[in-house]
Amino acid sequence: MNRLEIELSGMKMSNPLIPASGCFGFGYVMSEYYDLNILGSISIKGTTLSPRAGNPLPRVAECPDGLINSVGLQNPGVRKVVSEELPKLAKVFHKPVVANISGFSIDEYVEACRIVNDAENVGIIELNVSCPNVHGGGMSFGTQPESVAEVVKAVKKVITKPLYVKLTPNVTDIVSIAKAAEEAGADGLCLINTLLGMRIDTKTRRPVVANKMGGFSGPAIFPVAVRMIWQVASAVSIPIIGCGGVSTADNVIEMMMAGATAVEVGSANLVNPYACKDIIEALPSRMDKLGIATLQEIIGTAL
Repeated sequence: MNRLEIELSGMKMSNPLIPASGCFGFGYVMSEYYDLNILGSISIKGTTLSPRAGNPLPRVAECPDGLINSVGLQNPGVRKVVSEELPKLAKVFHKPVVANISGFSIDEYVEACRIVNDAENVGIIELNVSCPNVHGGGMSFGTQPESVAEVVKAVKKVITKPLYVKLTPNVTDIVSIAKAAEEAGADGLCLINTLLGMRIDTKTRRPVVANKMGGFSGPAIFPVAVRMIWQVASAVSIPIIGCGGVSTADNVIEMMMAGATAVEVGSANLVNPYACKDIIEALPSRMDKLGIATLQEIIGTAL
């Protein structure tokens, strides 16, 4: 048995490493750097029903131990992703991928998920519930248990692939939202998404990012992610994909001990395109030093 091997809802992975959505594009461009098939899976760039141009520039602000981004879900729309982007990725990555889907209404989520569900190389659908609910006053779907449950139930009716819900950390009680997703039929969870952050240019006295605020990611949020994963893993029985500030093999091991079965690596890829490759290669020696025979055995050991 491969000692790094894990399984997510029937999808076997050679290791738990998944480049996070938004930090790896649609994947195939990264094949210029290394053989992508060493990865466990790839979470593709956030996709919506209709094409989106994204937010105005500037979209990124640097921070100590992280960055703020407000890209605005720029993507060509789910139909073009299924007809063009996913086939391009399939030529260089021969494993099932994670399709990250966003929407601004339940109908949009349902239709986008229905379309991507038919893509042959999609193994898991990752529902990003951090988008504003246009029918709910602009409040994110992911900030209320009721709205999370509603969108999960609606999407589950039209798909056959496992559904994982990516939770926002910008809430008072992430456990109640995780439990609502599980009770509504979610097959797994992914947490955490970015924290809401802001930078101000002291020379211009204006926000650095054109959209004023954006998603804060990077090593600084790792302890928050570990805490939330541990809390949620203590309360639900479905698998968790951990995400948030991961940049080392030790981070992966710690996140899995907190309760994650797989781990997404986000902004570290923007700093070092070989980040996932480096972590995968470093895992066996770190496991040896920590007396870990297989990664499977450490999932949730800190609970």
